[in-house]
Amino acid sequence: MNAIELFAGAGGLALGTAFAGFRHCVVLERDKYACETIRENQVHGSKIVADWPIHEQDVRTFNYAPFHGKIDLLAGGPPCQPFSIGGKARGQADCRDMFPELCRAVRETAPKAVLVENVKGLTRRSFNTYFSYITLQLRHPELIRRNDETWEQHLAKLEQYHIKGQKDGLEYRLIWRLINAADYGIPQRRERVFIIAVRSDIEQMWSFPEPTHSIDSLMYDQWVSGDYWNTHAVAKRARAEFPSHIRTKIEKLAFVGRSGFHAWRTVRDAISDLPPPQTSTRRGIANHRFQPGAKVYPGHTGSPLDEPAKTLKAGDHGVPGGENMLRQPKGTVRYFTVREAARLQDFPDDYIFHGSWTETMRQLGNAVPVGLGRIIASSLWNYLNDATKERRST
Repeated sequence: MNAIELFAGAGGLALGTAFAGFRHCVVLERDKYACETIRENQVHGSKIVADWPIHEQDVRTFNYAPFHGKIDLLAGGPPCQPFSIGGKARGQADCRDMFPELCRAVRETAPKAVLVENVKGLTRRSFNTYFSYITLQLRHPELIRRNDETWEQHLAKLEQYHIKGQKDGLEYRLIWRLINAADYGIPQRRERVFIIAVRSDIEQMWSFPEPTHSIDSLMYDQWVSGDYWNTHAVAKRARAEFPSHIRTKIEKLAFVGRSGFHAWRTVRDAISDLPPPQTSTRRGIANHRFQPGAKVYPGHTGSPLDEPAKTLKAGDHGVPGGENMLRQPKGTVRYFTVREAARLQDFPDDYIFHGSWTETMRQLGNAVPVGLGRIIASSLWNYLNDATKERRST
């Protein structure tokens, strides 16, 4: 099945959709360093990206006409800065708001399905009305905003059109969900909004894959059975201190037993087989270089080794100190290496990142975890494949 990837960045979501079985007809990204990361992996023989057609250009200048009616999945994460809690949160007034361009791509390609990822901040109260506007545009992409219309006027028109009975032209059914990547086996607490739109002529219904991992199972394995520490061969003196504030929770878990979910994956789960970056044994491991200068200060305490990492962030003014630091059980801190951060974002170990530590960490902070993208895209691939088979048999 064919796909177009918008706002590809270093390729997190694109890798996820490719691993799910989609073939990329276009991989579109304007940032030269992110494009160089993908190209460098092509040069080094990465099979999964070998045939990706990279277009290093602004989405506002791209011509989708050759792909109309030929695309099964349109995927991408528009720039999150207009809606990020950590940014200025100017929303639709921010020139980086690319949701109108996403809707144009849907209108001009008419894909069978659309997969969109963005920050949790998009769903906060101050953006409620604009979020409704985004979803209605995706439902009815052919109802175009006129040059003399404000977005509020266009929203009113979309609302009127949406509630009327008979509709003509291109139309999509849409669902969205706020997802924590840790609930799907990613070693990072990363909450993101996923929007899925399916073309209305595809009659079957689609729903999000259910979570597979839980914090309760992690707490049970750490503080009831001890299996977590035994698996990692961590001596008692080297373990994290028992979190006394959850004593009642632990007692309840000991009484009811372990759930059927897998345990949340921790930073230790993700990086324990990597050698310390300060040692010479790091040679031969791409992007695994020690970065000095990590310090603790209020609000920047790092990610505990025995929990999922905090959300990796790109940062408008360099890399934030807290989210991209590792905190050991005894309190010492250091920065994650690029390879360790790539593990936290579930990139393959043979995937190379181009640029300085700050630049590559920015690429990683902007990325969709590869495994999470694969899980959702695989569900969509199976859904579209089944729908195609049923249409043929009918």
